[in-house]
Amino acid sequence: MAEFKEIKSDRLNEKILYTRHKSGLDIYIAPKAGYSSQYAIFGTKYGSIDNHFRFEGEDITVPEGIAHYLEHKLFESEDGDAFSRYAKTGASANAYTSFDKTCYLFSSTSRFKESLEILLDFVQHPYFTEQTVKKEQGIIGQEIKMYDDSPDWRVFFNLLGALYHNHPVKIDIAGTVESISRITPELLYKCYGAFYNLSNMLLCVSGDIDPNDVIEVVDRVIKDNEPKKVESIFDPEPDTIVKPRTEQQLSVSVPLFNFGFKDKPALGKEAARKEALTDIVLEVVCGEASPLYRRLYDSGLINANFSKQYFSGRSFASVIFGGESHYPDKVADEIIKETNRLKKEGMNKDDFEAAKRTVYGRLAVTFDSVENIANNIAACRFMDYLPFDVIDEAANAEYNSAQERLNEIFSEERCALSVISPIK
Repeated sequence: MAEFKEIKSDRLNEKILYTRHKSGLDIYIAPKAGYSSQYAIFGTKYGSIDNHFRFEGEDITVPEGIAHYLEHKLFESEDGDAFSRYAKTGASANAYTSFDKTCYLFSSTSRFKESLEILLDFVQHPYFTEQTVKKEQGIIGQEIKMYDDSPDWRVFFNLLGALYHNHPVKIDIAGTVESISRITPELLYKCYGAFYNLSNMLLCVSGDIDPNDVIEVVDRVIKDNEPKKVESIFDPEPDTIVKPRTEQQLSVSVPLFNFGFKDKPALGKEAARKEALTDIVLEVVCGEASPLYRRLYDSGLINANFSKQYFSGRSFASVIFGGESHYPDKVADEIIKETNRLKKEGMNKDDFEAAKRTVYGRLAVTFDSVENIANNIAACRFMDYLPFDVIDEAANAEYNSAQERLNEIFSEERCALSVISPIK
């Protein structure tokens, strides 16, 4: 049986078991004794941003949206689809493609080993034909058109288009109707061969599970694999933004806005540090207990839909505020005014300590959910750190480091406002 390395967090009294399978597949297991469900993710470090890459000596550019397209097609086989197989075990299955990863998953309360076998099996057996690929173009084309009319989707991607000159994060994950029309079975197989190599993938499992059961299924189902290296290529991205404001009219009753600050991306422990410090800073700036939030809310400039997030992944990062407002430019001005004040005067130390506790508590609670644990492990490992690293960074955050982070993020030269306004 496999030998596991135990990765522990004494702070949370939690552990993750890790082993590298002989195939090159990284396996992470988070045992949760007494939990009624099991959750598994089989993921690859391949997302919508990976349209230009080098593989086996060849420089390859593929149509936008192909990672998402491939995710859809993998569920199909000559004998039917994976969902019909899951129906027999009672598991609930799904998949998602993000900017920097693609993950296939299921949740179960029984017959876990059978469901895990289905997951590992169908992801390893691509089946693409001219006929099935053409059929999918119509289905995904409709999906793209639906998102083109979605105010929440458009306000977000319009912001990314205002922030990023060259980086493919500004491109819709599903691509365009035109770009997916150029997808062929040959291109799908080429992308599959490059990114679905087991050395580029991981398996994350959480729940009341015997680790040996996981290894037994992996040993039986995972195919022999020769490790291959794929390297994504990105054009240089300047620190500057494209434009400070963008606006589009769609069918909304109240204007929507996203207001973003472009940040420098990171990987590994530095990415974990940035995430923890940024979350603390955002809590100080406009958490629900902050003076700015109360001022904006009491004056009717924002409502309960107001949000804040650190949007980051492999090779991109930004801070984004969002919500509904009749005066989005005023909201953006107030955020700039408050962050400039905090840069000049410094954060209140009591506010910093309260924000630190809030962020730590929020992160700790994620370990109560088998779904969140597995998803977090996958997301963090593809960024070269572990969920425990972010927890530790939040717990150990120092005031001066957070103040430096605040000063670093909030630059008026690197921010942009995206607005979706009602059709006149």
